[in-house]
Amino acid sequence: MAPLHSAPLPETDEALARRRRGRNLAMLVVLIALAVLFYAIAMVKMANTGHLPS
Repeated sequence: MAPLHSAPLPETDEALARRRRGRNLAMLVVLIALAVLFYAIAMVKMANTGHLPS
């Protein structure tokens, strides 16, 4: 009878680097999106309170 769970194969350095790069790019996108969101919120708040010159 074959085992239900086989041991995972060790990944190559290239595969690990590719996965890490993908995660890093995803984190970069999330951080940039948050920065843009915070900037937009600040601009809207300042525009609504009259702190921005028009």
